[in-house]
Amino acid sequence: MSSRSSTAYASASPSYESYTPRSQSRSSSQVVYDISPSSYGNSSTKRAWIDPTSLPNCGDASGIQGNVSPHIKQLIVNTFIAYGAGDQLCFGHHVAKAVKFTEVSVSESTEKMGRMEATTVAEVIVAKNMLNGAGMLHGGCVAFLIDNTPLVALGLVQNVNGVGVTQAMNIMFHSPAPAGSCLKITSTSIALGGRIMSARCEVVNKSTGSVVASAYLNKMQPASAKL
Repeated sequence: MSSRSSTAYASASPSYESYTPRSQSRSSSQVVYDISPSSYGNSSTKRAWIDPTSLPNCGDASGIQGNVSPHIKQLIVNTFIAYGAGDQLCFGHHVAKAVKFTEVSVSESTEKMGRMEATTVAEVIVAKNMLNGAGMLHGGCVAFLIDNTPLVALGLVQNVNGVGVTQAMNIMFHSPAPAGSCLKITSTSIALGGRIMSARCEVVNKSTGSVVASAYLNKMQPASAKL
């Protein structure tokens, strides 16, 4: 954000019950992160978001790279379609449907004293409905794309709501992107706390290597409605 204040980091569970390492190696490239099948839906605690395991499968996640399990990859795609795309009358539906995840990875960051860090990589081709009057990628569309963060992936691994609602977003626009450009959107979690979550994102034009935009964003956990 515009103010680089320190953020309180949430420690990962000491027992790592929310994922299952499929290898004895501690290398992040060889560990497959997953959630327990019973992690969701059996808790009596009221949740302020949709149980991702209750969502229908939307799209094929088999081509997504990364060290999380195919199960989590599919849940991420399902959650993104449910929240990011919605139905055909929702804002940005056709843009969100064009986004393709290419990699989802989770690792223990040595710089953060072993705390979990998630990275997602997605790609999208700039289409006519994403342009402004000057024929370039609209800044509002950039914000819409950046709002998709790796907090969903980290939330699934840690069994918490990683969707959240956007609290603040600070975007720096670096270069324009014309129609036909292939954008690579790389998002990395910074912190996933009990209420506040943050991430950074970079949008790059794959054809030229130019950075189109970079951003920091904060999200917060939505509270259950009180009747």
